Amino acid sequence: MSAPTGYESLGDLGVMLVDGKLLPAASRGTFTTLNPATEEVLGTAADGTPADLDAAIGTARHAFDTDVESWTTDPAFRARCLRQLRDAMQGHAEELRALTIAEVGAPVFLTSGAQLEAPVADLGFAADLAESYDGWKVDLGEASPMGMRSQRWVLREPAGVVAAITPWNFPHQITLAKLGPALAAGCTVVLKPAPDTPWCASALARIAVEETDIPPGVLNVVTSADHHLGAMLSADPRVDLVSFTGSTATGRKVMGAAAETIKRVFLELGGKSAFIVLDDADIGSAAAMAAFTACTHAGQGCAITTRLLVPRAKFDEAVEATAGTMRALGAGDPTDPGTVCGPVVSARQRDRIEGYLKLAVDEGGTFAAGGGRPAGRPKGFFIEPTLIVGLDNSARTAREEIFGPVLVAIPHDGDDDAVRIANDSPYGLSGAVHSGDRDRAWAVARKVRTGTMSVNGGVWYSGDVPFGGYKQSGIGREMGQAGFEEYLETKSIAEGL
Repeated sequence: MSAPTGYESLGDLGVMLVDGKLLPAASRGTFTTLNPATEEVLGTAADGTPADLDAAIGTARHAFDTDVESWTTDPAFRARCLRQLRDAMQGHAEELRALTIAEVGAPVFLTSGAQLEAPVADLGFAADLAESYDGWKVDLGEASPMGMRSQRWVLREPAGVVAAITPWNFPHQITLAKLGPALAAGCTVVLKPAPDTPWCASALARIAVEETDIPPGVLNVVTSADHHLGAMLSADPRVDLVSFTGSTATGRKVMGAAAETIKRVFLELGGKSAFIVLDDADIGSAAAMAAFTACTHAGQGCAITTRLLVPRAKFDEAVEATAGTMRALGAGDPTDPGTVCGPVVSARQRDRIEGYLKLAVDEGGTFAAGGGRPAGRPKGFFIEPTLIVGLDNSARTAREEIFGPVLVAIPHDGDDDAVRIANDSPYGLSGAVHSGDRDRAWAVARKVRTGTMSVNGGVWYSGDVPFGGYKQSGIGREMGQAGFEEYLETKSIAEGL
């Protein structure tokens, strides 16, 4: 397997963006970024320090407070800049596609959807919201509270400086799902991307500087190998809002750091979502979809369904069908259009998944498919698509987020029992239900405590659909109008008459 190329024309990606300038780290420090499918070094990224972060926050604060080039007060200008960014990224689609495959290990088929093309197109939705949003100024009419005749309005205003902290699994999607609405709302942003995928963020920074009219200081990007910079960003009093996507454990730390200055937080965290199959469903098609979903991007998605709940009477049939599909999918070269399950992002992540596979055996589980590294792939951070059986929902493997191509099959004893098992989780991000009866499927979907649900294969992912979770899966919503409004403050004004 050779490293994909084709992104070189994007230019030097070992840079950060601060105050409208592409710069190395102040210390001139760098760190390497790897191709997870080959373990080859792609190159180096700027290793930002606290001094770089301080400069980025300072310029974002200044740009917001001085309303640089009318950024906070001119929605039409913001919309134009977002459309410029969309068009420029679309113009570099093939370079960005090659980069995403190389740095993220994303299968090429996903770059036509959520890994690249879909979130770039959704910048248009954010631009449209900036111009068409009807909540900027709402007239509540006259009233006479406490005997004083008054005219009242409710205004929505940009929240201020946003700290956007993003993970590595879907770097374009998650980054643009934050930047699009934050910029559309009139905020300024400091983006801190994950150390595993710094070049994806640097490519965005370069395109924004060179091909859009986004004013200096409005968008800042600080790449760094230092995970502690995220906590520093969250705690800084100059930051008004933190938008974080990542693990629930890290989310707790971000929330704690933000609490020191009582700032707003948006958290999109972990999941252990259930794929529920009812006894009147087509077992074969449901099993195939469950397997495909669990294997997509090597299971590295917070909303992926990783618990398969099947009627006890049809459990063996479902396991056989699911295991067969997972074995057929296998783990493959992400540059191959037929690959669904590519590598995981790093050796550390592979080792973490292998720890869970050992734990599954220790807990009494067995592997109906997979269970280790694929034969014939001595290089790359690959894990076989794995189906675990023999565990109940109390097992750690069935309760904790693994973030790999691992599915745990659990029998249920009817609709209510399936709902009980699905809800017996600290998480509440997503889920799915399959049934031959639409009303029955909807009844189950309504009872599952999650932020998104798929009924009979329906796809909820879209720029206009709010995404987020219940319970320890997060706070707030991303995308849709609800996601846009996360970046707004509410001001009430009354004028005496």
